[in-house]
Amino acid sequence: MSYPPPPGLPIVDAMTPAVLVLAGPVTRDEVAGLCDAVRARLEGTRARVVVCDVGGLGPPGLGTVDLLARLQLTARRAGGRIRLRDPDPALHALLDLVGLSFEVEGEPEQREPALGVEEAVEPGDPPL
Repeated sequence: MSYPPPPGLPIVDAMTPAVLVLAGPVTRDEVAGLCDAVRARLEGTRARVVVCDVGGLGPPGLGTVDLLARLQLTARRAGGRIRLRDPDPALHALLDLVGLSFEVEGEPEQREPALGVEEAVEPGDPPL
């Protein structure tokens, strides 16, 4: 059984980021359309993050790095950023190799220690 969608505009939570699913190898011709999709998602919601689900991209290469760099640049120009969901460990290593850092969903930010982790203090450390 199916039900018709409710009338009116959908309710969008401003704190829930929009999701863009990237599947299969992306060609150069598709990059501009994906950049437009990121821009539209940032302008369509008040959330400043677009989550890019990269789990279906396949083996990473420089084309993937170029795509993600362009998407991040587009998001920055629109006043937001992108966050990666389900990146392959090889993609994460390749991004580190070329010097690009992306926020990854589910990982703590660099400046925040993971929950439950306490810093050790050595006896000879000067007080702050």
